[in-house]
Amino acid sequence: MPATSPTLNVMILAARKAARDLRRDFGEVENLQVSKKGPGDFVSNADLKAEKTIFEELSHARPGYGFIMEESGVHEGKDKTHNWIIDPLDGTSNFLHGIPHFAISIALEREGQLVAGVVYNPVTDEMYYAEKGSGAYFNDKRMRVAGRSRLSDAVLACGIPHGERAGQDAFANEIKTLLPKVAGVRRFGAAALDLAYVAAGRVDGFWERGLSSWDMAAGVVLVREAGGVVTDLKNTSNFLETGDIIAANDVLHDRLLPELG
Repeated sequence: MPATSPTLNVMILAARKAARDLRRDFGEVENLQVSKKGPGDFVSNADLKAEKTIFEELSHARPGYGFIMEESGVHEGKDKTHNWIIDPLDGTSNFLHGIPHFAISIALEREGQLVAGVVYNPVTDEMYYAEKGSGAYFNDKRMRVAGRSRLSDAVLACGIPHGERAGQDAFANEIKTLLPKVAGVRRFGAAALDLAYVAAGRVDGFWERGLSSWDMAAGVVLVREAGGVVTDLKNTSNFLETGDIIAANDVLHDRLLPELG
């Protein structure tokens, strides 16, 4: 693994520690005690344990930093310039169905700017990490977004609104518009990994509406440091507020925007 900063080391270690319990619980997924948090949106004991582990590790390493977490909400720190943005288990539905496609997502926000991100799949042991100005890495290899420039060559990842979530009609129109123009569309079920896949060049672009900040924050750093572009669907940088996101290389980003906007 390339030399990493003390901040990234702390984030990577926290992710690996939380992953131990997730791997064990994933192996016994049928025994998990699960409660419904909302339509199509589940929370498990594994989710809560992972968040607690990450919270304890990061609090010890960086006392005073604030936290924005999926399960526990906002914890204001004495240091008002730094916030950790955490999803302890992105892809919970995959996890609960025994599908090995989920991730721990940890981002650091400094003075309102996303400056570091880690996305880790505990089952495959795939670690994606990046820090602003230092590039993006997959395990020990430098990542770059794919270089394809034609929509007809592009394979895209997306999220599909489900259950009672709004936006299903809009998504149907987007798919109707895009499918004839692209090489394929994939729905994997974990936005953090979708963004990591864009950064790694595994898919050429990603879009979704209605996400939360913890779904996106770490992946945004990965894509940007891998040479990609991230905006909301109105081509602004307000994606953490709007929850709408599009990520790709610069050429594909500009070609996708009119199709999705």
